[in-house]
Amino acid sequence: MSPAQEPSPSPPPGDRSPSEFRAAMHRVADIAADYLECGSRYPVVPHIEPGDVRKLLPSAPPANAESLDALLDDYLRVVEPNTTHWNHPGFLAYFAISGSAPGILAEALAATLNINAMLWRTGPAATELEELVCDWLRQMIELPPEFRGHINDTASIASLLAIAAARQRVREYDIRRHGMAGRPDLPPLTVYCSEHAHSSIDKAMITLGLGLENLRKIPVDAAFRMDVGELEKAIAADRAVGRRPIGVVATAGTTSSTSVDPLRKIAAVARREALWLHVDAAYAGSAAICPEYRRLLDGLEEADSIVVNPHKWLFTPVDCSVLLTRDPNTLKEAFTLVPEYLRTSESGATNLMDYGPQLGRRFRALKLWFVIRAFENPGALCPGAGI
Repeated sequence: MSPAQEPSPSPPPGDRSPSEFRAAMHRVADIAADYLECGSRYPVVPHIEPGDVRKLLPSAPPANAESLDALLDDYLRVVEPNTTHWNHPGFLAYFAISGSAPGILAEALAATLNINAMLWRTGPAATELEELVCDWLRQMIELPPEFRGHINDTASIASLLAIAAARQRVREYDIRRHGMAGRPDLPPLTVYCSEHAHSSIDKAMITLGLGLENLRKIPVDAAFRMDVGELEKAIAADRAVGRRPIGVVATAGTTSSTSVDPLRKIAAVARREALWLHVDAAYAGSAAICPEYRRLLDGLEEADSIVVNPHKWLFTPVDCSVLLTRDPNTLKEAFTLVPEYLRTSESGATNLMDYGPQLGRRFRALKLWFVIRAFENPGALCPGAGI
């Protein structure tokens, strides 16, 4: 074999040297900056068919290690031109997300630290920063101080957790211990939402074992908002036949029409009926930061839980979904479980693993911290203008 035909020597085993990594990161910085500067050079949706990307790549994994430059070359050749460009200025679907330079920087640093913030001890900075930025967001959208937040991947999971908390609040049936199967003492547990609520609410009912038959889709008025009178009728009808209402999901910004349910009136019904009120404000919640739009979400502060996605209108790269709740203890009751290998000596510390089913947690708070600090807060510039 001639020297020109010989394969390039493989790098030694182990990670790349700091100098090689540094050079590759400089190139990544150029690639990212070029993309943000000229991303519109691509069509929003690539002109390809299913399977076309796979055809550009070998079917088997490589036998030898490849250089970082080779990986980046293939990123530019295969990935960047053949993706749907969510950061494109012409992307207008799904209430467009908008990553930004500060968030991208933080994502790189979070990957560098490679933290698993399941316990305070496994991620002190990540835990306390998450508590801080969630409280910053609470203040920015003018919620009362009793709200506490934590970050999930998407609103689908945040809403699922809220409905799990609504189920946990029905303490007389101790569903956490005894489950729901084969129990003649357990009536059907019902949840109520607008007929235009997001499909993630249906999926939450499926996942939690509550069932689609127990999700009541309430009709809407001429402005596509939940009809509160119909909600009251549905709750009364369910109680009359022995069902047990446990929660209401109101929407602040529906996917189909951008309508906002009458939150304050729904909250009054929820309080009277002792139901958990969750508000899906996944995309429109960020609008409450602007004083001139806060009044459009009147009654938001009356909810038991609210989901807001900074990865939509708040310049934060996917994924970053904040669940804010005035009753974190019920959420903790539903999910806390501490085996011996996760016990630590700290008292009074937050362990984020206690507020959902996942144990491993990425350092998502870092990018939200960077983003909030890097852009002006219109509410701070005009405090109280939206009340």
